[in-house]
Amino acid sequence: MIFRQLFDQTSSTFTYLLASRHGGEALIIDPVFERVDRYVQLLKELDLKLIKVVDTHVHADHITGMAELRNRTKCITVMGEHSPVDVVSMRVKEGEEIDIEGLALKAIYTPGHTSDSYSFLMDDRVFTGDTLLIRGTGRTDFQNGDPRAQYDSLFNKLLKLPDDTLVYPAHDYKGDTVTTIEEEKAYNPRLQVKSVDEYVAIMNNLNLANPKMMDVAVPANMKVGVDQGVKLQARWARTAEQVLADCRTPECVLVDLREDSEREKHGYIPSSIHAPYTRLDHFIKPGGMLREMASATGKRLIYYCAYGERSALAVQTSQGMGLENVCHLVGGIDAWKKAGGPLNIE
Repeated sequence: MIFRQLFDQTSSTFTYLLASRHGGEALIIDPVFERVDRYVQLLKELDLKLIKVVDTHVHADHITGMAELRNRTKCITVMGEHSPVDVVSMRVKEGEEIDIEGLALKAIYTPGHTSDSYSFLMDDRVFTGDTLLIRGTGRTDFQNGDPRAQYDSLFNKLLKLPDDTLVYPAHDYKGDTVTTIEEEKAYNPRLQVKSVDEYVAIMNNLNLANPKMMDVAVPANMKVGVDQGVKLQARWARTAEQVLADCRTPECVLVDLREDSEREKHGYIPSSIHAPYTRLDHFIKPGGMLREMASATGKRLIYYCAYGERSALAVQTSQGMGLENVCHLVGGIDAWKKAGGPLNIE
Protein backbone atom coordinates (compact mmCIF):
# COMPACT_ATOMS: atom_id res chain seq x y z
CA MET A 1 0.00 0.00 0.00
CA ILE A 2 1.10 3.56 -0.71
CA PHE A 3 0.56 5.91 2.22
CA ARG A 4 1.78 9.49 2.38
CA GLN A 5 1.21 12.01 5.16
CA LEU A 6 1.69 15.52 3.79
CA PHE A 7 1.85 18.71 5.85
CA ASP A 8 0.87 22.32 5.20
CA GLN A 9 2.92 24.47 7.52
CA THR A 10 0.74 27.58 7.25
CA SER A 11 -2.43 25.91 8.54
CA SER A 12 -0.77 22.94 10.30
CA THR A 13 -2.95 20.64 8.21
CA PHE A 14 -2.23 16.99 7.47
CA THR A 15 -3.31 15.66 4.08
CA TYR A 16 -3.28 11.94 3.35
CA LEU A 17 -2.65 10.18 0.05
CA LEU A 18 -3.68 6.51 -0.15
CA ALA A 19 -3.39 3.89 -2.87
CA SER A 20 -3.16 0.11 -3.02
CA ARG A 21 -1.01 0.12 -6.21
CA HIS A 22 -2.25 -2.45 -8.83
CA GLY A 23 -4.01 -0.12 -11.30
CA GLY A 24 -2.87 2.94 -9.37
CA GLU A 25 -6.19 4.25 -8.07
CA ALA A 26 -5.63 6.85 -5.35
CA LEU A 27 -7.60 8.77 -2.73
CA ILE A 28 -6.72 12.02 -0.93
CA ILE A 29 -8.11 13.15 2.44
CA ASP A 30 -8.28 16.83 3.55
CA PRO A 31 -6.30 18.58 0.79
CA VAL A 32 -5.18 22.22 1.09
CA PHE A 33 -5.66 24.55 -1.88
CA GLU A 34 -2.15 26.01 -1.80
CA ARG A 35 -0.63 22.52 -1.90
CA VAL A 36 -2.52 21.17 -4.91
CA ASP A 37 0.49 21.53 -7.23
CA ARG A 38 2.45 19.27 -4.89
CA TYR A 39 -0.32 16.65 -4.76
CA VAL A 40 -0.59 16.58 -8.55
CA GLN A 41 3.19 16.28 -8.88
CA LEU A 42 3.29 13.43 -6.37
CA LEU A 43 0.48 11.59 -8.14
CA LYS A 44 2.47 11.85 -11.36
CA GLU A 45 5.73 10.71 -9.72
CA LEU A 46 4.02 7.68 -8.17
CA ASP A 47 2.08 6.93 -11.38
CA LEU A 48 -1.27 7.18 -9.61
CA LYS A 49 -4.71 8.25 -10.81
CA LEU A 50 -6.72 10.27 -8.31
CA ILE A 51 -10.19 8.71 -8.10
CA LYS A 52 -11.68 10.33 -4.99
CA VAL A 53 -10.94 13.28 -2.72
CA VAL A 54 -12.51 13.47 0.75
CA ASP A 55 -12.96 16.30 3.25
CA THR A 56 -13.67 15.27 6.84
CA HIS A 57 -15.68 18.48 7.40
CA VAL A 58 -15.95 22.10 6.29
CA HIS A 59 -12.61 23.53 7.37
CA ALA A 60 -12.29 27.00 8.91
CA ASP A 61 -8.52 27.43 8.86
CA HIS A 62 -7.72 26.79 5.20
CA ILE A 63 -9.36 26.66 1.80
CA THR A 64 -9.88 23.09 0.69
CA GLY A 65 -8.08 21.78 -2.36
CA MET A 66 -11.04 19.53 -3.17
CA ALA A 67 -12.53 21.63 -5.99
CA GLU A 68 -9.17 22.36 -7.60
CA LEU A 69 -8.21 18.68 -7.57
CA ARG A 70 -11.57 17.82 -9.13
CA ASN A 71 -11.08 20.46 -11.82
CA ARG A 72 -7.59 19.18 -12.66
CA THR A 73 -8.12 15.43 -12.42
CA LYS A 74 -11.91 14.95 -12.86
CA CYS A 75 -11.92 12.99 -9.58
CA ILE A 76 -14.99 12.31 -7.43
CA THR A 77 -15.54 14.65 -4.46
CA VAL A 78 -16.85 13.07 -1.26
CA MET A 79 -18.17 14.40 2.07
CA GLY A 80 -20.52 13.20 4.78
CA GLU A 81 -24.27 13.49 4.27
CA HIS A 82 -24.48 16.22 6.94
CA SER A 83 -22.14 18.53 5.03
CA PRO A 84 -23.67 21.96 4.24
CA VAL A 85 -21.59 22.45 1.08
CA ASP A 86 -23.45 23.25 -2.14
CA VAL A 87 -22.54 20.20 -4.25
CA VAL A 88 -20.19 17.24 -4.00
CA SER A 89 -20.21 14.12 -6.16
CA MET A 90 -20.99 11.70 -3.31
CA ARG A 91 -22.34 11.99 0.21
CA VAL A 92 -21.83 9.15 2.66
CA LYS A 93 -23.54 8.38 5.93
CA GLU A 94 -22.56 6.44 9.03
CA GLY A 95 -21.38 2.94 8.18
CA GLU A 96 -21.09 3.45 4.43
CA GLU A 97 -17.80 2.89 2.65
CA ILE A 98 -15.74 4.99 0.27
CA ASP A 99 -14.08 2.54 -2.11
CA ILE A 100 -11.23 2.67 -4.55
CA GLU A 101 -9.37 -0.32 -5.98
CA GLY A 102 -8.02 -2.36 -3.05
CA LEU A 103 -9.01 0.11 -0.30
CA ALA A 104 -12.16 1.00 1.62
CA LEU A 105 -12.82 3.76 4.16
CA LYS A 106 -15.76 3.30 6.52
CA ALA A 107 -17.56 6.52 7.45
CA ILE A 108 -18.12 7.30 11.13
CA TYR A 109 -20.28 10.33 11.92
CA THR A 110 -18.41 12.18 14.67
CA PRO A 111 -20.05 15.60 15.19
CA GLY A 112 -18.94 18.03 17.85
CA HIS A 113 -16.10 20.05 16.36
CA THR A 114 -18.62 20.91 13.64
CA SER A 115 -22.04 19.49 12.93
CA ASP A 116 -20.74 17.84 9.75
CA SER A 117 -17.58 16.19 11.11
CA TYR A 118 -16.83 12.65 9.96
CA SER A 119 -14.00 10.23 10.70
CA PHE A 120 -12.94 7.47 8.31
CA LEU A 121 -11.76 4.02 9.40
CA MET A 122 -9.47 1.90 7.25
CA ASP A 123 -8.18 -1.41 8.61
CA ASP A 124 -5.60 -0.50 11.27
CA ARG A 125 -6.03 3.28 11.18
CA VAL A 126 -8.61 6.01 11.52
CA PHE A 127 -8.58 9.50 10.03
CA THR A 128 -10.25 11.65 12.66
CA GLY A 129 -10.34 15.10 11.08
CA ASP A 130 -10.54 17.63 13.92
CA THR A 131 -12.58 15.43 16.25
CA LEU A 132 -9.69 13.63 17.96
CA LEU A 133 -6.27 15.27 17.82
CA ILE A 134 -2.96 14.11 19.27
CA ARG A 135 -3.26 14.94 22.98
CA GLY A 136 -6.22 17.19 22.25
CA THR A 137 -9.66 17.47 20.66
CA GLY A 138 -11.11 19.91 18.17
CA ARG A 139 -12.69 23.09 19.49
CA THR A 140 -16.49 23.18 19.57
CA ASP A 141 -17.33 26.89 19.59
CA PHE A 142 -18.30 27.56 15.96
CA GLN A 143 -19.96 25.96 12.88
CA ASN A 144 -22.67 24.39 15.05
CA GLY A 145 -20.07 22.80 17.28
CA ASP A 146 -21.36 20.97 20.34
CA PRO A 147 -19.19 19.65 23.19
CA ARG A 148 -21.85 17.13 24.24
CA ALA A 149 -22.02 15.73 20.74
CA GLN A 150 -18.23 15.60 20.64
CA TYR A 151 -18.09 13.72 23.94
CA ASP A 152 -20.43 11.13 22.45
CA SER A 153 -18.35 10.93 19.25
CA LEU A 154 -15.19 10.40 21.28
CA PHE A 155 -16.26 8.11 24.09
CA ASN A 156 -18.97 6.13 22.35
CA LYS A 157 -17.39 5.79 18.92
CA LEU A 158 -13.70 6.56 18.41
CA LEU A 159 -12.41 5.41 21.80
CA LYS A 160 -14.24 2.10 21.37
CA LEU A 161 -12.01 1.21 18.43
CA PRO A 162 -9.22 -1.32 19.16
CA ASP A 163 -6.47 0.18 21.32
CA ASP A 164 -3.79 -0.36 18.66
CA THR A 165 -5.73 1.59 16.02
CA LEU A 166 -3.49 4.29 14.55
CA VAL A 167 -4.96 7.79 14.76
CA TYR A 168 -4.22 10.26 11.98
CA PRO A 169 -5.76 13.70 12.62
CA ALA A 170 -6.26 16.60 10.22
CA HIS A 171 -4.08 18.94 12.28
CA ASP A 172 -1.21 19.03 14.72
CA TYR A 173 0.42 22.12 16.22
CA LYS A 174 3.24 20.52 18.22
CA GLY A 175 5.13 18.44 15.66
CA ASP A 176 3.52 15.04 16.30
CA THR A 177 2.35 12.96 13.36
CA VAL A 178 0.46 9.92 14.64
CA THR A 179 -0.88 8.39 17.82
CA THR A 180 -3.04 5.42 18.85
CA ILE A 181 -6.38 5.03 20.57
CA GLU A 182 -4.56 3.51 23.58
CA GLU A 183 -2.20 6.47 23.87
CA GLU A 184 -5.01 8.99 23.72
CA LYS A 185 -7.01 7.16 26.36
CA ALA A 186 -3.98 7.30 28.65
CA TYR A 187 -2.41 10.67 27.92
CA ASN A 188 -4.88 13.01 26.24
CA PRO A 189 -5.71 15.54 29.01
CA ARG A 190 -9.18 16.28 27.62
CA LEU A 191 -10.14 12.63 27.85
CA GLN A 192 -9.30 12.29 31.53
CA VAL A 193 -12.83 13.32 32.55
CA LYS A 194 -15.38 11.51 34.65
CA SER A 195 -18.53 12.85 33.01
CA VAL A 196 -19.91 14.61 29.97
CA ASP A 197 -20.54 17.71 32.07
CA GLU A 198 -16.86 17.88 33.01
CA TYR A 199 -15.90 17.63 29.34
CA VAL A 200 -18.41 20.33 28.38
CA ALA A 201 -16.99 22.65 31.05
CA ILE A 202 -13.47 22.21 29.65
CA MET A 203 -14.53 22.89 26.06
CA ASN A 204 -16.71 25.87 26.95
CA ASN A 205 -13.84 27.60 28.71
CA LEU A 206 -11.06 27.35 26.12
CA ASN A 207 -11.52 31.01 25.09
CA LEU A 208 -9.66 30.58 21.79
CA ALA A 209 -9.42 33.24 19.09
CA ASN A 210 -11.14 32.44 15.81
CA PRO A 211 -8.93 30.93 13.09
CA LYS A 212 -7.30 33.69 11.03
CA MET A 213 -8.72 32.32 7.78
CA MET A 214 -12.21 31.62 9.10
CA ASP A 215 -14.05 34.51 7.40
CA VAL A 216 -12.51 33.55 4.06
CA ALA A 217 -12.22 29.78 4.33
CA VAL A 218 -15.71 28.84 5.48
CA PRO A 219 -17.62 30.71 2.70
CA ALA A 220 -15.14 29.42 0.09
CA ASN A 221 -15.41 25.85 1.37
CA MET A 222 -19.20 25.98 1.23
CA LYS A 223 -19.11 26.65 -2.53
CA VAL A 224 -17.14 23.79 -4.06
CA GLY A 225 -19.59 22.44 -6.64
CA VAL A 226 -18.65 22.30 -10.32
CA ASP A 227 -20.48 24.50 -12.83
CA GLN A 228 -23.34 22.37 -14.14
CA GLY A 229 -24.10 24.67 -17.07
CA VAL A 230 -27.25 26.28 -15.65
CA LYS A 231 -25.83 29.81 -15.31
CA LEU A 232 -24.43 29.57 -18.84
CA GLN A 233 -27.78 28.28 -20.13
CA ALA A 234 -25.71 25.62 -21.83
CA ARG A 235 -27.48 23.27 -24.24
CA TRP A 236 -25.78 20.34 -22.54
CA ALA A 237 -27.49 21.14 -19.21
CA ARG A 238 -30.97 19.60 -18.95
CA THR A 239 -33.37 20.03 -16.04
CA ALA A 240 -35.23 17.08 -14.60
CA GLU A 241 -38.42 18.28 -16.27
CA GLN A 242 -36.65 18.46 -19.64
CA VAL A 243 -35.20 14.99 -19.23
CA LEU A 244 -38.64 13.63 -18.32
CA ALA A 245 -39.86 15.01 -21.64
CA ASP A 246 -36.80 13.64 -23.45
CA CYS A 247 -37.57 10.16 -22.14
CA ARG A 248 -40.89 10.14 -23.97
CA THR A 249 -39.04 10.05 -27.28
CA PRO A 250 -36.66 7.41 -28.68
CA GLU A 251 -34.00 10.02 -29.38
CA CYS A 252 -32.00 9.72 -26.17
CA VAL A 253 -30.23 7.21 -23.95
CA LEU A 254 -29.89 7.76 -20.20
CA VAL A 255 -26.50 6.81 -18.74
CA ASP A 256 -26.10 6.21 -14.99
CA LEU A 257 -22.58 7.17 -13.85
CA ARG A 258 -22.96 6.16 -10.21
CA GLU A 259 -21.40 3.24 -8.38
CA ASP A 260 -23.19 -0.05 -7.66
CA SER A 261 -23.71 0.87 -4.00
CA GLU A 262 -25.45 4.12 -4.97
CA ARG A 263 -27.79 2.34 -7.37
CA GLU A 264 -28.69 -0.19 -4.69
CA LYS A 265 -29.32 2.53 -2.14
CA HIS A 266 -31.19 5.11 -4.22
CA GLY A 267 -32.50 3.21 -7.25
CA TYR A 268 -32.02 4.08 -10.91
CA ILE A 269 -33.98 5.58 -13.79
CA PRO A 270 -35.78 2.89 -15.81
CA SER A 271 -34.10 1.82 -19.07
CA SER A 272 -30.88 3.67 -18.22
CA ILE A 273 -27.48 2.15 -19.00
CA HIS A 274 -24.93 1.72 -16.23
CA ALA A 275 -21.48 3.12 -17.07
CA PRO A 276 -19.56 3.97 -13.84
CA TYR A 277 -17.86 7.36 -13.93
CA THR A 278 -14.48 5.96 -12.88
CA ARG A 279 -14.39 3.98 -16.14
CA LEU A 280 -15.86 6.66 -18.39
CA ASP A 281 -12.79 6.88 -20.61
CA HIS A 282 -13.20 3.19 -21.41
CA PHE A 283 -16.81 3.69 -22.49
CA ILE A 284 -16.29 6.75 -24.69
CA LYS A 285 -12.97 5.96 -26.36
CA PRO A 286 -13.02 4.74 -29.98
CA GLY A 287 -14.69 1.34 -29.89
CA GLY A 288 -16.19 2.03 -26.47
CA MET A 289 -19.79 1.08 -25.75
CA LEU A 290 -21.18 4.60 -25.42
CA ARG A 291 -19.32 5.98 -28.42
CA GLU A 292 -20.45 3.09 -30.58
CA MET A 293 -24.02 3.42 -29.38
CA ALA A 294 -24.11 7.17 -30.09
CA SER A 295 -22.45 6.70 -33.49
CA ALA A 296 -24.61 3.79 -34.60
CA THR A 297 -27.98 5.17 -33.53
CA GLY A 298 -27.43 8.93 -33.55
CA LYS A 299 -29.09 9.07 -30.15
CA ARG A 300 -28.18 11.71 -27.59
CA LEU A 301 -26.51 10.52 -24.39
CA ILE A 302 -27.91 11.98 -21.18
CA TYR A 303 -25.57 11.41 -18.24
CA TYR A 304 -26.82 11.42 -14.68
CA CYS A 305 -25.29 10.84 -11.25
CA ALA A 306 -26.21 11.65 -7.64
CA TYR A 307 -26.17 15.48 -7.65
CA GLY A 308 -25.00 16.48 -11.11
CA GLU A 309 -21.28 16.95 -10.53
CA ARG A 310 -19.95 13.77 -12.12
CA SER A 311 -22.37 14.10 -15.03
CA ALA A 312 -21.25 17.68 -15.76
CA LEU A 313 -17.64 16.52 -15.71
CA ALA A 314 -18.56 13.59 -17.94
CA VAL A 315 -19.96 15.98 -20.54
CA GLN A 316 -16.69 17.93 -20.51
CA THR A 317 -14.65 14.75 -20.84
CA SER A 318 -16.84 13.40 -23.65
CA GLN A 319 -16.71 16.62 -25.62
CA GLY A 320 -12.96 16.74 -25.13
CA MET A 321 -12.75 13.29 -26.71
CA GLY A 322 -14.86 14.31 -29.69
CA LEU A 323 -18.24 12.97 -28.56
CA GLU A 324 -20.51 15.98 -29.04
CA ASN A 325 -24.11 14.71 -28.78
CA VAL A 326 -24.09 14.53 -24.98
CA CYS A 327 -25.79 16.36 -22.14
CA HIS A 328 -26.51 15.79 -18.45
CA LEU A 329 -29.23 15.89 -15.83
CA VAL A 330 -28.67 18.98 -13.68
CA GLY A 331 -28.92 18.10 -9.99
CA GLY A 332 -28.70 14.38 -10.69
CA ILE A 333 -31.06 11.75 -9.40
CA ASP A 334 -31.74 13.99 -6.40
CA ALA A 335 -33.44 16.49 -8.74
CA TRP A 336 -35.11 13.63 -10.64
CA LYS A 337 -36.78 12.39 -7.45
CA LYS A 338 -37.97 15.90 -6.54
CA ALA A 339 -39.51 16.21 -10.02
CA GLY A 340 -41.43 12.96 -9.52
CA GLY A 341 -39.41 10.93 -12.01
CA PRO A 342 -39.89 7.14 -11.93
CA LEU A 343 -37.27 4.95 -10.28
CA ASN A 344 -36.47 1.26 -10.21
CA ILE A 345 -35.22 -0.06 -6.87
CA GLU A 346 -32.91 -3.09 -6.93
